[in-house]
Amino acid sequence: MTEQPAHRADLRIDVDALRHNVALLAERAQRSGARTMVVVKSDGYGHGAEVVARAALDAGASALGVAAIGEALRLRAAGIAAPLLCWLHVPGDDFAAAVEADVELAASSAAELDAIATAAHARSQVAKVHLKIDTGLSRNGCPPELWPALVERAAKAQASGVLEVVAVWSHLACADEPGHPSIDAQAARFQDAYEQARAAGLTPIRHLANSAALLTRPDLHFELVRPGIAAYGLDPVPHAGDHGLIPAMTFRSEVVLTKRVGPGESVSYGHLWTADRECTLALVPVGYADGVPRSLSGRMDVWLAGRRRPVVGRVCMDQLVVCCDDDPVAVGDEVVLFGPGEQGAPTAAEWADKLGTIHYEIVTGMFRPRVTRTPTEVAT
Repeated sequence: MTEQPAHRADLRIDVDALRHNVALLAERAQRSGARTMVVVKSDGYGHGAEVVARAALDAGASALGVAAIGEALRLRAAGIAAPLLCWLHVPGDDFAAAVEADVELAASSAAELDAIATAAHARSQVAKVHLKIDTGLSRNGCPPELWPALVERAAKAQASGVLEVVAVWSHLACADEPGHPSIDAQAARFQDAYEQARAAGLTPIRHLANSAALLTRPDLHFELVRPGIAAYGLDPVPHAGDHGLIPAMTFRSEVVLTKRVGPGESVSYGHLWTADRECTLALVPVGYADGVPRSLSGRMDVWLAGRRRPVVGRVCMDQLVVCCDDDPVAVGDEVVLFGPGEQGAPTAAEWADKLGTIHYEIVTGMFRPRVTRTPTEVAT
């Protein structure tokens, strides 16, 4: 028996858009004398980590960042040799494998630093370490009161030859709110931590700026910036102006059935929508199992046959219904659920606004078992 594909929708990943975004961001950083590390954690924010990594490096990034050692090792297995930082560790992480693969590791505590040093010693290699200071986000990072002891410990480990302190770094809590007082407060704490590291005999670079700070705070670019969401074309500070970013992900499906219904006919579970006139309905074979939130029922449009059209009735697990009035639509017509929006189609940011969340959550949650992911680019 021939195996049938399970997918009913596709994520189109515009590689040219990824390159455009990274080139734009890297050029901004370069004006400040900073290099660019593109964050490709969570499988490249749902876009495909390997595809994004290669596009980013092609477009001017000099390093990559991930959250988990497994993510880093998969990139190394794919042949990506660029500098690669991993920063969020859990008990049982294999630091030895990371060191052997030349993955740079963050340390937020003496215990992490010691574990990395032990792994490096066992491999007779030098581990590259980025010391993280908590400047006010209160997540990962070394508390300020423990920082002097951490940098002294790191300086001793570096002197012994088991590790090299590459950087001091931190992360901003409110960079997407330009002018928020916490930004300057965190920057001041970061400067204090850097000076303490220098006083301990270390000569690290600094990195603090995420996408929002890269776009709005060139004074915080230092030697390295770490854009994440902006590399994917989603603006973290749209209220601060048009930054020329192009969303790289398009979520698309197709019409699988059309039918005419008369006034008084209702659609989908609960009969939340009832036609008040004769109209054409188009069935699209995607639903909340494929990443379309059920809570968007009655609140979302799609792009179909040249215009936006409303989804009517409840979004189901596997399907949704679109009202097309009297316009001609046919089985096989493309349906764009969200995309760049340049022609008027919905965007991931629009979904996020309606759901009361952020576009990060939308795109990172889109890669599902029944949804394919297809990188596309203009042939060169």
